[in-house]
Amino acid sequence: MARMTLEQLRIFLAVAEHLHFTRAAEALYVTQPAVSAAIQSLEEEYAVRLFHRIGRHIEITEAGILLQQEGQQILDKVYLCERGLRELNDLQRGELNLGSSLTIGNYWLPERIGEFQRQYPRISVKCTLANADTICTGTANGQFDIGLVEGEVHQSLKNILEEEIVGSDRLLIVVGKSHPWYGESQIPLTELTQTGWVMRESGSGTQQRFEQALESWGINLKQLNAISVLNSGEMVKAIIESGMGAAAISELMVKKELQLKTLRAIAIIDDRDGRGMLSEIARPFLKLKHRQRFQSKVCKVFEQMLVSATIPS
Repeated sequence: MARMTLEQLRIFLAVAEHLHFTRAAEALYVTQPAVSAAIQSLEEEYAVRLFHRIGRHIEITEAGILLQQEGQQILDKVYLCERGLRELNDLQRGELNLGSSLTIGNYWLPERIGEFQRQYPRISVKCTLANADTICTGTANGQFDIGLVEGEVHQSLKNILEEEIVGSDRLLIVVGKSHPWYGESQIPLTELTQTGWVMRESGSGTQQRFEQALESWGINLKQLNAISVLNSGEMVKAIIESGMGAAAISELMVKKELQLKTLRAIAIIDDRDGRGMLSEIARPFLKLKHRQRFQSKVCKVFEQMLVSATIPS
């Protein structure tokens, strides 16, 4: 009896993804007849229909959905096995797939990746930058070997992801030169509602931590005048430098601007009942990995580099 081959499985999954024989062939760099033959062979071998042929398009069948779900898991395991075999040669080959939230990826992580690649120059490092929510989800579904975020992990993912603190920074309240607060070193808490705010989107780790700080100060986010919501910290910084409102932003991101005095960090004083200076808005950098997925040797070595603090935060 013939057996299903990995090549047939790859072809089937490509057709299931594109729902088109020709586009699947183009994606795999094979001929359209080869794709058709592979699907026909599978259907004949197991006496099932994997796709409905309806006019000029196709639809996946119940049997096709089953094979798609199970087949993708099989190919994922084969891929991980191949990676493990390649990495046996003393870390002379292999790859590392990282996912990082934007602040960490732009300001904290590059030095660590550079140090890793100086030690292991033949390891390919790929890093995807996105907001914290996207990185958490991607790490949970296996898209990334390691995720790095400064936001909190959603409760629904805590049983899936293992967390470890590998660094930290703090959020600063900053304004530009033309803002009324620029000449002040501190302002009362009650004045936070008297200016416009430039904020990050809700899935951002920066925004999560700022909202937590506001809540601890007894301020509802809706009390602030949000004049702009952006998905890039660099855009937030640029708008604040122009004098448009205030923002909570990572200290790592504005070190240069604070030195050049194009931005100023403002301390917040709790003027209710004379409570005094509010504490800093500190936030940890979290390393995330899947609790059950296979961890390659490359992944473990990079993890060790992060937690050993060989590079100062």
